[in-house]
Amino acid sequence: MPGAHADTLDAVGKSKSIRTAIIGAGPRGTSVLERLLAHAAAYAAAHPGPASLHIDVIDPYPAGPGHVWQPGQSRLYLMNTQSFYPTVIPEDPRLAPPVAGTTFERWRAGQQREPMPALTPDERSELAALGSRDFPSRALYGRYLRCTLDELTEKLPDGVAVSFHETTAVSVRPSGDGTTGKPGDGTPDDGTPGETTPSTGTFDVGLAGGGSLTVDSVVLALGHLPSRLNPEQRELQASAAQLGLSYFPPAVPADVDWAAIPAGEPVLVRGMGLNFFDAMGQLTEGRGGKFIDAGNRLEYQPSGQEPLIIAASRRGTPYRAKAALAGYYPASVTLRYLTEAALGRFAATGIRPGFDHDLWPLLHRDTLWAYYSTLVRSQPAAVPDASAFLAALGEALRPHAHSAANWEAAVESVLAVHVGPRHRLDLLGLASPLVGRSFGSRAELDAAVVEYLLDDARRSALGEEDPVKMAIGALHRGRAVLKTAVADGGITDESWVAGLRGWFESFVEGLASGPPALRAEQLAALARAGVVSFVGPDPRFSVDRRAGRFTAVSPWVSGPPVAAKTMVEALAPANRVSVNDSPLLEQLLADGMVRPRLMMTAEGAPVQATGLDVAPHPYRPVAANGSVTDGLYVLGLQLSATQWGTAIAAEAPQPGGPTYASGQRTLRDADEIAQAILRTLRPAAD
Repeated sequence: MPGAHADTLDAVGKSKSIRTAIIGAGPRGTSVLERLLAHAAAYAAAHPGPASLHIDVIDPYPAGPGHVWQPGQSRLYLMNTQSFYPTVIPEDPRLAPPVAGTTFERWRAGQQREPMPALTPDERSELAALGSRDFPSRALYGRYLRCTLDELTEKLPDGVAVSFHETTAVSVRPSGDGTTGKPGDGTPDDGTPGETTPSTGTFDVGLAGGGSLTVDSVVLALGHLPSRLNPEQRELQASAAQLGLSYFPPAVPADVDWAAIPAGEPVLVRGMGLNFFDAMGQLTEGRGGKFIDAGNRLEYQPSGQEPLIIAASRRGTPYRAKAALAGYYPASVTLRYLTEAALGRFAATGIRPGFDHDLWPLLHRDTLWAYYSTLVRSQPAAVPDASAFLAALGEALRPHAHSAANWEAAVESVLAVHVGPRHRLDLLGLASPLVGRSFGSRAELDAAVVEYLLDDARRSALGEEDPVKMAIGALHRGRAVLKTAVADGGITDESWVAGLRGWFESFVEGLASGPPALRAEQLAALARAGVVSFVGPDPRFSVDRRAGRFTAVSPWVSGPPVAAKTMVEALAPANRVSVNDSPLLEQLLADGMVRPRLMMTAEGAPVQATGLDVAPHPYRPVAANGSVTDGLYVLGLQLSATQWGTAIAAEAPQPGGPTYASGQRTLRDADEIAQAILRTLRPAAD
């Protein structure tokens, strides 16, 4: 109904005039814009009249794609989700209906049927071959974002104006009267958020190059920010400058000058996560090399322009590849223990769960059940008496209230009777496949990594028939539930620091956030072709000043250190507000308008979390003195100390698939911000 959300503008004031600034024009900023238009349209339909809304969108990069998703970047940069997954348009009947736009999947299908004239030949070619389960390029997703923004601005509701400013916002301060959330309003600085400071004034948003905008509210949708290097990285960078070496610090891959890396010479690449595969693609296919299907395996045909890539990471291997599935989650895996009902039981008894003590044991059970139930189904010979085994396993896994029994010991007893050692699951070992091994040479190590890559790709191809991939599938499903469970102080600080972020995050990302399986096959082919080799687990990096080289060595691999004149950090810039290199965020911190969140460890020591301290809902930053300023909002990556997994795009609902509350959390956050802006702000002067 058009009037269902019309009350959001009722309290605007007599002039019904609002001006708001969205800083950041990538997907999250676009979502705030979309939600503002949706609610403005609902209000205009129910209340015809002179109400006006002026939205300023500020970003040095073109709006829609923002920095990361620019349509002109290399098509070798792939998304980490399939076509059916991402969206910036909500599909929730509880929210105001969109004025325009759709999911990426529907946009893809529409462009295949009737391509718009503005598509480039490369975009048309990619779309022609892109299926629902394929991984699009980031460039094509950027085109979707730009098209969505264009559709939104073509259908502005009456009384709404949007101005785009392709520049950098360098400051946000209360206007001259100083009445918008100024510090010193009487809120005690005891480390906890105080009362909301009413917005009785406006904000001045300073722009690079001079000039400013005066607005009633500001949304910080800053996205990925550059960050200062850590001490080790600064030392490597300084040494490179002194010795004439080339050091590439953490960066968005599309910003890196890959052509500056010389052909035929070693290049040391640190990090084997998703950014590694971006680097790998640019230095091989991006230089004219080709992957050839040789029947039973992939082969690489070098162009002769490749460097020798020497890859290093703590595990010594890349992230595990994604399984081939019909949907985002495996249909054969259903969570039995870490469920919404289980979370409800914690809430009903007033328990704020700890991660290691309460939540991980439930997800661990789900992972074991997924593995062994798949093993029984896909490899019947592995467990002779399947029905008896599953019954005994189910009983051992069942959580017993008020029981101090070690359930893991009970599970081990069941496995000892029914499952041979070869078919047992070493869950923690999945993320560290080389642990406990040593290698007599780097050639021996390279062969072991190739074997791992091919085995992992084979398992990915089996999809729901592979027990290992279904155990990972349970972790993947569980992660969606955990995002809801841990948000907004849902777990204790100490378990957030030591458990969720301390060990689980890197563990689950290495298993469930990997690349398409094709990347594992390609890396194996490159290693066989001699284009890529590996350093080994637990590498140590240094600079050999006498030789003028970067070096890396693994304690588990015999032989001299690897050496190179070029080193690439295949890592994203650190997402920590305290080390950001953003003039705007630095000003907000210096002025005390925002502060990083502090968390208490089990020992009672405060530690600085990665994100801003915020008060929900909607999310508003907590000032240095503990006050909360109305009219200033935060969305996205800078919420990483309150939400977990905010780097993931919004999930489009899949027909017949599971729907998790966390799937469109970012879009609901944007909706809350839009409603707050339109409901509570004092009108701007005309």
